[in-house]
Parts: sequence; C-alpha cells; structure tokens
Amino acid sequence: MSHGLLLVFELTILVLAIFLGFEVISKVPTLLHTPLMSGTNAIHGIVIVGAMLVMGAGGKDTLTWVIGFVAVILASANVVGGFVVTDRMLEMFKKRERPRQNAAQDSPDADVGDRSNE
Repeated sequence: MSHGLLLVFELTILVLAIFLGFEVISKVPTLLHTPLMSGTNAIHGIVIVGAMLVMGAGGKDTLTWVIGFVAVILASANVVGGFVVTDRMLEMFKKRERPRQNAAQDSPDADVGDRSNE
C-alpha cells in the first residue's frame, strides 16, 4: 500500500470519527452532558499512554517527538479538566451544614444557668 493511499485512508477514518462523535454528542440531553463528558475525559489517559509510547519509540524524527509531546500536554489538560468538572459537579450534591446560631444556646449548661437565676 502506498503512502498516499494510506494517508487518504487514515484521513477518511479521522473525518468519519469526527462526524460520528459530533452526532453522538449532539444527541445527549443538556442535563447529562456534563457528567458524561467529565467521565469520558478521563479516558484520555489512554491517549497519554499512546503519546508517551510514540515519544519513547526508537528511530523517530523531531517532528514525531514534538507531535507526541503536544499530544501528552493536551491529553493531560483534558484529563485534569475532566476531573475538575467532575469534582465541581459532585460539590453541587453535597448537603450544606446549617450555620450555628449561638454556641451558648447549643450548650446543655445554658439552660441550667438560666434556671438557677430564677
């Protein structure tokens, strides 16, 4: 298989993956978009491993190393961003503690002190 034919084949797969990804994401309801995407972003750990393998492979040129390095940086940012979004989303579901009004009112000794003055 020639290099030109291989490039056309790989570009076709890339365009189809972009189209399929857009169609799948556009059908997700707004309420579910954030939890699903934040969880899916963690899958980019696989991209990090692949990019590190590309960077560490022998017999590579400078362009391959630079592309692998950029892939590691971008995938790392996506993983961190996914976990930040997940953390912020989970904070919304935590119960908030009621603020204490007065420490003297909560104390059991406060009632005893008030009765002794009568």
